[in-house]
Amino acid sequence: MAAAATMAAAARELVSRAGTSDMEEEEGPLGGGPGLQEPLQLGELDITSDEFILDEVDVHIQANLEDELVKEALKTGVDLRHYSKQVELELQQIEQKSIRDYIQESENIASLHNQITACDAVLERMEQMLGAFQSDLSSISSEIRTLQEQSGAMNIRLRNRQAVRGKLGELVDGLVVPSALVTAILEAPVTEPRFLEQLQELDAKAAAVREQEARGTAACADVRGVLDRLRVKAVTKIREFILQKIYSFRKPMTNYQIPQTALLKYRFFYQFLLGNERATAKEIRDEYVETLSKIYLSYYRSYLGRLMKVQYEEVAEKDDLMGVEDTAKKGFFSKPSLRSRNTIFTLGTRGSVISPTELEAPILVPHTAQRGEQRYPFEALFRSQHYALLDNSCREYLFICEFFMVSGPAAHDLFHAVMGRTLSMTLKHLESYLADCYDAIAVFLCIHIVLRFRNIAAKRDVPALDRYWEQVLALLWPRFELILEMNVQSVRSTDPQRLGGLDTRPHYITRRYAEFSSALVSINQTIPNERTMQLLGQLQVEVENFVLRVAAEFSSRKEQLVFLINNYDMMLGVLMERAADDSKEVESFQQLLNARTQEFIEELLSPPFGGLVAFVKEAEALIERGQAERLRGEEARVTQLIRGFGSSWKSSVESLSQDVMRSFTNFRNGTSIIQGALTQLIQLYHRFHRVLSQPQLRALPARAELINIHHLMVELKKHKPNF
Repeated sequence: MAAAATMAAAARELVSRAGTSDMEEEEGPLGGGPGLQEPLQLGELDITSDEFILDEVDVHIQANLEDELVKEALKTGVDLRHYSKQVELELQQIEQKSIRDYIQESENIASLHNQITACDAVLERMEQMLGAFQSDLSSISSEIRTLQEQSGAMNIRLRNRQAVRGKLGELVDGLVVPSALVTAILEAPVTEPRFLEQLQELDAKAAAVREQEARGTAACADVRGVLDRLRVKAVTKIREFILQKIYSFRKPMTNYQIPQTALLKYRFFYQFLLGNERATAKEIRDEYVETLSKIYLSYYRSYLGRLMKVQYEEVAEKDDLMGVEDTAKKGFFSKPSLRSRNTIFTLGTRGSVISPTELEAPILVPHTAQRGEQRYPFEALFRSQHYALLDNSCREYLFICEFFMVSGPAAHDLFHAVMGRTLSMTLKHLESYLADCYDAIAVFLCIHIVLRFRNIAAKRDVPALDRYWEQVLALLWPRFELILEMNVQSVRSTDPQRLGGLDTRPHYITRRYAEFSSALVSINQTIPNERTMQLLGQLQVEVENFVLRVAAEFSSRKEQLVFLINNYDMMLGVLMERAADDSKEVESFQQLLNARTQEFIEELLSPPFGGLVAFVKEAEALIERGQAERLRGEEARVTQLIRGFGSSWKSSVESLSQDVMRSFTNFRNGTSIIQGALTQLIQLYHRFHRVLSQPQLRALPARAELINIHHLMVELKKHKPNF
């Protein structure tokens, strides 16, 4: 419809403009005539301007020409006048129809008009009401702002009053002395819980009063007198109680550790004295130090005296050195009763004293040991004495730190004030004993006991004994080194000719060394020390030289080798029982044993098979130099060797085996030597076979008498002893 109306309007405009143009052409410029419009008023139109009025018409026409219906009409050649009339007719029909519809709906329109009028009236009344509300809200808003300001001011005053009330309440609570506090301090025994509670309250009030006095609070003067009287009463009761506990330590046969532990429950008493009456606190500390110092000194002096009575009666003396002859001293090496013997070169079960189970075992009770006639080596007594010292020192140090509230250097000073005299007495006793001690194993075990006890003290966080351990080690190490050097010197100065009759069995001096060295090596492996290994190295060199000097006393080389092998084998066996397989001592003696064993095997094979050995070596040398032709002149010698070996090898091997088993004390070592000798014999005969396979000797008739190498191996296996 809109497009049709547009087209109709455009058509009418075109027709109108066209008709007007025709009329102007007919009438001419003079105007007049029927149907002529009024004269055109151009006014101030500037026909020379670019904005000519027809431009708007052109734009409008151009816009209408863009319409699809107009385009379609122009394409089909429709007559615009006719089309315009048709469109106008349709518009009139539509207009008439709209009028009829409006008339039909007139009542509804009137009703709608009435409703709109009523709504306008209601809205007008609402507008009036809202206006009234707006004015009321404006007044209420100002009242709320006023109330908010008043509330803020009241809140500030409230907070200020509460702050003042809190501080004032704290001040009053800190200054007021309740009746329960007065009653408990004056009447309750110090052991009751309520006395301790009220004492803590009194301490807090005294601290609060001192603080307020420093600030200039005048109210403190009202309670100062009451608090002072209560403080004096509390100090008096606490002093009497603690001194009574300390004096109870002095009673004979009293276990002081029980009342000492009970004091820890009342450690606040000393804290109270320290903060309120330092003179009394110092008096109590001095009394405690004096009492415990005497108790520890008396206890350890008595314990040491009784402990030394259960030591072995036979102890090492200055003549009990490794290189001293058995005949030089009677009694010590004369096989005393094993139940009471304190060996100085053999470790035995003495090493168990540093095992974890024995190290922290209960201390020895001397009167029980005496009743059972038990005796102990010095290291066991040393362990018991120092374990008791370690245990009591740790307990004492921890008690001092907790009860007297000290730490660091102050704790060390107080600890040494209590234990200093006891530690000095123990050091003097040890120094006195070591001056006449020649038991290197005992001293070395004591060193390792100290090293382990030092670690235990470190784990218990008790550093107060560190200096004492250093002092003990400073006494033990020089003595241990001195005893080792004395043993080294004794071996170095030993004259084999003064040892009496000699035989090829292991010498007692080398056995002493083996036992002694294995003992020190096994102990040293737990906490290695390079200085110990150096001293043992010096001792080993001297023992090796001693063995060579003794071996030189034998007339034959075979006896010398038997003596060397027996001693090396014995020392190696003892060392391997306790020392690690890769230790320097084990490796050194293993090399010496292998070298002497090989030399002995060659010496053993020389009498029965010396000719065969010499010929094989000569023949191999000629073959190697390319002079094998010279073997042609050895037929007679070779024939004699073949027949001689075939007739005597069995008896020679039997004699060789018996000789070896008689010469060596260690049957296992003898078996090994026999096996090595038979193996070398087989290898020798095999080399002899290779020499005879040379072209120069291949046609020798005596080759038919050679023993088959496999047959020889089977026969030799029959002579191999089994153990």
